[in-house]
Amino acid sequence: MYAIIDVETTGGQARYERITEIAIVLHDGQRVVDSFSTLLNPERSIPWSITQLTGISDEMVANAPRFFEVAKQIVQMTEGAIFVAHNVSFDYSFVREEFARLGFAYTRKQLCTVRMARKVFPGLPSYSLSNLKRHFGISAERSHRALDDTLATVNVFERILAAQQGDTVRQFINHGIKETKLPKNITLERLHLVPERCGVYYLHDEKGDVLYVGKSLNIRKRLFEHFADFTPKGEKLRNGVCDISYEVTGSELVALLHESAEIKRLLPPVNRAQRIRNFTGGIYTYTDQNGYRCFAVGKRTQRNAQKLELVSDYPKVDSARMHLQSIVRQHELCFRLSNLDASDRACFHYSIKKCKGACIGEESPETYNERVEQALIMMNKRLSGSYFLIEQGRTETEKAVIGIQDGNYIGYGYIDREEGFATVEDLLETLTPPTTYDPDASRIIRVFQEAKKGMKMIRF
Repeated sequence: MYAIIDVETTGGQARYERITEIAIVLHDGQRVVDSFSTLLNPERSIPWSITQLTGISDEMVANAPRFFEVAKQIVQMTEGAIFVAHNVSFDYSFVREEFARLGFAYTRKQLCTVRMARKVFPGLPSYSLSNLKRHFGISAERSHRALDDTLATVNVFERILAAQQGDTVRQFINHGIKETKLPKNITLERLHLVPERCGVYYLHDEKGDVLYVGKSLNIRKRLFEHFADFTPKGEKLRNGVCDISYEVTGSELVALLHESAEIKRLLPPVNRAQRIRNFTGGIYTYTDQNGYRCFAVGKRTQRNAQKLELVSDYPKVDSARMHLQSIVRQHELCFRLSNLDASDRACFHYSIKKCKGACIGEESPETYNERVEQALIMMNKRLSGSYFLIEQGRTETEKAVIGIQDGNYIGYGYIDREEGFATVEDLLETLTPPTTYDPDASRIIRVFQEAKKGMKMIRF
């Protein structure tokens, strides 16, 4: 059975917006067997731009049922059916979030008519519903109204079914995986029960030991991708995995930090690149007797830490040296002043005009040090200050809290209220400190902050 669904909403993000209209048409693969549609009171104002697009106004939904009043009917109609929609991730995410607000985990297999139409009818200039209606001559009274768009999607779906074999439908439902290609003890039904949420997942062997730890914005989708991967890594997982588990985090940053910490705690054999617990190499800086800022590469020892200022740490000394060589070339710094050239006088790079002569005093310390400062900014992987980063949590009302104190990551937690009412003490109490030191944590936070400009930050 297929439940072909369309929703109209107050906006584009399921986590923050609400459904204003829903239509469901049940199809048995041969014909339509049932249908249901209704306006819904979103319990908030509908933006004017949305009203212009859909024609649905605040007045129209004022006396309409709220979602919880039709939730049971939606569950019953779609039970055991495949959730079909044109761009299914949009409609499914809204229905799932509405149920999540009621404390119910809504899970259905999904099928996207956009993806199927691309496969079955290649070469069209666009696969939007409006373009497909024009291409196939499908008449619909009103676009951007749930029932009319659902009936148009039914027409497209029937054309897809008529043009291909049933195996194609099954392949799209199961992300291209055949059950026979899955690991032992992992079924398609089991994978479809995994939430499409952000978090960390674990792949276990037959003894229950963890083979691999990963993170994803969509855990279910990522697991399907793993088992559809026919690279040597994918084959290793298919042959070794006997069980899966996961932890929803809501926050992508929390997922990144938790994944990194778990890899270092569990040392999964497939996560070789991220298992290093202790960074033994470092790039240091100091000022010489002539006023030039210099660099040095060495082991991260207490002696080095006392004499020199640590710029950034690395898994190995060789990794630090390779990065410093790249930075020195990029900023045209002196290899001798960076302790990468053992010459007593001019460094080799001065002779090929890649050094401006700081090594023999031709470039002043002031001019040279300006470029060193630019290089330091690029190399510095360390955090500074004390603050909390606030991200969306695992539910609509929950917030994820990531703590940094004096430049050190001190843990993460969740708070189930608006952060504006929380004191610094409240936020500190929510944090669960890391069980082991993770040298990657600062880099993860810094890179994430740079990529996600405008994150909510509370300084303390």
